[in-house]
Amino acid sequence: MSKIVLDSLKTYNDLYGLKTSHPLIGVLDLKDATKIVNHIEMKFEVFALFLKQGVQCSLKYGRKNYDYQEGTIVSFAPGQVVELADEKDELAPKVVGLMFHPDLIYGTPLASKIKDFEFFSFSQTESLHLSEKEREKFNFFLNLIREELERPIDNHTASVLAAHIQLLLEHLDRFYDRQFITRHKVNSDIVSQFQQNLQNYFLENEIVNTPNVGYFAEKASLSTGYFSNLIKKETGTSPKDLISLKLIDEAKRRLIETNQDISVIAYSLGFDYPAHFTRLFKKITGLTPTEYRLKVN
Repeated sequence: MSKIVLDSLKTYNDLYGLKTSHPLIGVLDLKDATKIVNHIEMKFEVFALFLKQGVQCSLKYGRKNYDYQEGTIVSFAPGQVVELADEKDELAPKVVGLMFHPDLIYGTPLASKIKDFEFFSFSQTESLHLSEKEREKFNFFLNLIREELERPIDNHTASVLAAHIQLLLEHLDRFYDRQFITRHKVNSDIVSQFQQNLQNYFLENEIVNTPNVGYFAEKASLSTGYFSNLIKKETGTSPKDLISLKLIDEAKRRLIETNQDISVIAYSLGFDYPAHFTRLFKKITGLTPTEYRLKVN
């Protein structure tokens, strides 16, 4: 399988036989492609969003295969690697999208905002499935960007393009919120399993390190970003905070039921330093572990 680093719009366009009209941004329509691209590994050094409009194809992200279905948005950020692995070669697939280089948004409000669009960190198995009206909105913003690219470049071009992109990303964030809501039953099951896994962690493990969000996300076969968003939207509390609350509950039990030294309890819960344990305990309970033990005994 060949490998390619997508470090520019031109690299991507040359791969598909498309024209490059702007070095840092492009609205893509693969129906204009003149080259077949398949069985290739791509490392993205640009931001990209793709909407599949035709039959499904297959992507491999990490070690997982994903059927990329019609009406699905997939997003990529610099540093991500994906394999395109269709069973059949396809010329000019029905895919539209947007690709832009990080250099385009430097000096604009989007440069500091881009990190807040956490869906760029979701794996491709957690893609966004659009309704018909949402697809129309996505295409509306692509057309706005396309129209701006057709104008002569002036002092406002970069700012206008960045503003259009930010509005598009804000809408995708909104659509993800809708998707979390409409998948409430599935998400509730994930929350329940997380709570059970959190309980089991203290029953089944010889704790070496304090549990982290990534551990439980992997248990749920989700990316850390998607898992964190899901748990926060379903419970109102981040998984990091829920883990901390569980840690302190377990610490309370040990403070009450044993005579172990505070430092021993801290190390047994995975803290590298007893001071870190004491700081977290006081932050959550308002008391130091010693004060709590004296109060309840």
